[in-house]
Amino acid sequence: MIRLKNIAAHLDSKETQQQKVMSSPLTTHVLDTSAGSPARQLPVKVFYENIPASNTWTLVAIGATNGDGRVPNLLTQEKFKPGHYKIMFDTETYFKSLDIKEYFYPYVEIIFIIKDSSQHYHVPLLLSPFGYSTYRGS
Repeated sequence: MIRLKNIAAHLDSKETQQQKVMSSPLTTHVLDTSAGSPARQLPVKVFYENIPASNTWTLVAIGATNGDGRVPNLLTQEKFKPGHYKIMFDTETYFKSLDIKEYFYPYVEIIFIIKDSSQHYHVPLLLSPFGYSTYRGS
């Protein structure tokens, strides 16, 4: 009986965690492909470009990846509006925390356009010390 309660509590916490992740209109997930695991405690910042093509950005969110490489509740729907966004991943801090001395990218910036702020946008990052890849996820 106790084991069933523990399993039910675990499943409830997973569902709650998924709901929290999905409640943010913008999510990200960082996987360290060189280690074959989520990139944990990687600092992340999100910026909004005030005027398109002006290269003047306002910081709208800050966080760090969790044990699964995700940043839950990155933005609220109220802060999310159409326009140009940039996610900056502080990869140097991450690599230094793992005592990785050789890496090429101290940070990764991904700039993208939000046209419909009622949609959910997922921007994953596949990372290694000498390369990265990204795409619009689901």
